[in-house]
Order: sequence, then structure tokens, then C-alpha cells
Amino acid sequence: MSEWYIYLIRCNDNTLYTGITIDVERRFKEHLSQGKKSAKYLRGKLPLKLVFQQKAGNRKEAAKLEIKVKKLSKASKEKIVATSSKIGHNLFLKK
Repeated sequence: MSEWYIYLIRCNDNTLYTGITIDVERRFKEHLSQGKKSAKYLRGKLPLKLVFQQKAGNRKEAAKLEIKVKKLSKASKEKIVATSSKIGHNLFLKK
């Protein structure tokens, strides 16, 4: 079973994009390419900067965590980026 990761990318307009993948480096390169595999949200928002990545368990756990992070305020997401703490990750996974 593959290990999934959650990641946050900072866009040129200072917004934070959240995603999940099994290969963060590959996925980030896809976003940078601005091609068909790039998230539509990120197109035209170069330069991009990968500001956070962390293991998120299996696909199901990663998807749940992604939804929770996407619902957070910008300030809360910035706090995650600033602390890059696994404590935050564990809090998100609690039901």
C-alpha cells in the first residue's frame, strides 16, 4: 500500500493550494508545467512554491485530511506552514 502525502503550495497571489499525492515531487512538477495534469486553480498563478508536505496515511485518510485542511481559514493554514508540526496533522485526523 502506498504512503500518501498532503501538501500546500503558495501561489503568486499568496493563496495556498492544498492537495494530496503519493509523489510530491512529481505532482509539484506537474503543477509547475501548467499542462493538462496541473490543477486548474494553479494555472496562471506562477511562480509556485511548495511550502508544506507531510505523510497523511492511506488514500482514504489523506482525502479526509485534505477536506479538513481546505475548510480551514487562511490564518490556520499559515500556522500549519509556519510550524510544520506533526501535532497539527494528528489533530486533523481525530474524528
